[in-house]
Amino acid sequence: MPGQGHAGFSPEKYVTDETYGIIAQAKLTARSGAVWGMDDRTAEKRQTAAAAGAIDRKFGKGRNDDVPRGIICMVVATILFAAASAASKWLVGLYPVGEVLCLRSFASLAAGAAMILPVSGLSAFVTHRPRDHLARGLSQSISQLCLLLAFSLMPLAGAVAINFSAPLFAALVSIVWLREPAGYVRGSALVIGFLGVLIVTNPGSNSLTLGALFALTNAVMYGTVTVAVRGMTRTESANTLVLWQLAVLAFFHSFLLLFGWRWPTPSDAAMLFGSGFINAIGQWFWTKALQLAPAPAVTPFYYLMLVWALMFGFFIWGDVPSASLLVGSAIVVMTGLFLFLREARLQRRLAPR
Repeated sequence: MPGQGHAGFSPEKYVTDETYGIIAQAKLTARSGAVWGMDDRTAEKRQTAAAAGAIDRKFGKGRNDDVPRGIICMVVATILFAAASAASKWLVGLYPVGEVLCLRSFASLAAGAAMILPVSGLSAFVTHRPRDHLARGLSQSISQLCLLLAFSLMPLAGAVAINFSAPLFAALVSIVWLREPAGYVRGSALVIGFLGVLIVTNPGSNSLTLGALFALTNAVMYGTVTVAVRGMTRTESANTLVLWQLAVLAFFHSFLLLFGWRWPTPSDAAMLFGSGFINAIGQWFWTKALQLAPAPAVTPFYYLMLVWALMFGFFIWGDVPSASLLVGSAIVVMTGLFLFLREARLQRRLAPR
């Protein structure tokens, strides 16, 4: 199992982006908690780069940054993630949402098991915290359900843009729940970011659209669980976190089949299972990007996913982005990027020299 028998590389974890099935390995340091609450998901990406460098050293390879290749890998990852989201939106227009979620979850579980079990065996399922794993998996099952419902009810780019607000909610929860200091800069960035979310959702005179409400619910739940799960990473191994989550997601999503099933055509079946595998391939490129280059150099390109979502939406469904979507998305992306870069600078200051 990674991290065992190697001094200076423990504890470690897999951080899963439950929204898109992204799996990433990151090192949890004692000092990172001091500033983690600003933007948990993007801060984890920076920690992933440090963990990847430690893995290379473990196998006798030095860490030589290759920023151009890292950027290319990150761009490829965003294309794959956007393609998987577009495939899910297409499929929920033809098949019950529960069926799409269930088959995609089992495909992701198969991909994760294929990567982890040959290395760790069934010992990866050994845990002393089954209830925490079940609670986390249930929460993310609901979160993913909300996202796919949003895909079925609103343009793809709008749902993706609202999803990018999850780090803002994570930061807000860390301030309210964990009593982490906000500060004027961080607080101002959050206020501006949430204004961008309001512009994207475009409430209007009546109310928020149902699709936007589902997308917001997904973002809030993801941001909340990102903060809540932090305690688990101190006691659970990397492989245990990943396999338990993928297994619990597949388990809970299987119950959604009770609400409807339609036998897919061969091509649609390939797309149903393929969306899960596309996420796994995208994750490989995403992790490779963080191995090749520092996170601050490649993470800004992660937001290209919104561009690809806009393009998929336009060419497949004819969705023309509104001015509110473009302006609000720009605000959300810029505030999220600002919080991440500020986080990275603070982590560098706190890091032992």
